[in-house]
Order: sequence, then structure tokens, then C-alpha cells
Amino acid sequence: QVQLVESGGGLVQAGGSLRVSCVASGRTLSNYAMGWFRQAPGKEREFVAFISRSGGNTYYADSVKGRFTISRDNAKNTVFLQMNSLKPEDTAVYYCAARYLGTVVRTSNREYEYWGQGTQVTVSS
Repeated sequence: QVQLVESGGGLVQAGGSLRVSCVASGRTLSNYAMGWFRQAPGKEREFVAFISRSGGNTYYADSVKGRFTISRDNAKNTVFLQMNSLKPEDTAVYYCAARYLGTVVRTSNREYEYWGQGTQVTVSS
């Protein structure tokens, strides 16, 4: 079983940047495909970005494509989400999620087995 802990959230003005991190423990992160999701108040949790186990394949929601970048450092058991050109509608709790031995792109939260506790990102207008 892998444990995930997110960090790096905070308050930023519209147009600004923020990088959130997800550190894994308990298992080798390279065995897991990873995803970032977010949930705004009163809304369902939604997919943001996916990265394959090697980092060679990434996929993004249309709403963040061109602004967000997902990456990973398997040697440090860490996954990152670099968020640029932030908008107020990006305000949400951001969660990282892991799928053991995942290969293909997964965008449904039901397809991930392990979740972090989330980190709040607030973008002011």
C-alpha cells in the first residue's frame, strides 16, 4: 500500500503560478501511474492530469491544457503539478492519486486506488 501526501497549495493571484507536490511512501512510486484531480466546493471531483509510470506519457483535461504540467521524479518518490496562468476557476482542493501498475491513461477517479488528503489552491481575481 502506498501513502500519498500533497503539499504546496496556497493563495495566489489570477495569472500567477503555483507548484503542488505529492510525496509517496510505503511503496516504490515507479510502480504507479499517477493522476491529479481537483474538487471545488459544491462540485464533483474532476480529473486534471495523468502521468505514466515512467513519465513518458502525460494527458490533461482540456480546461488546464497548455497551463498545467505534470511531472514526476521516481528517485524522490514525488509527483508535481506546475500550474501557470492560474484562473479563479482553478480554485479547488487538489488531490494526487495512484493506480498500481497502471499503463493506459485513466481519467475517472474510480480507477485510482490510493489518494492523498488534498491541498487547497485558491486563486483570487
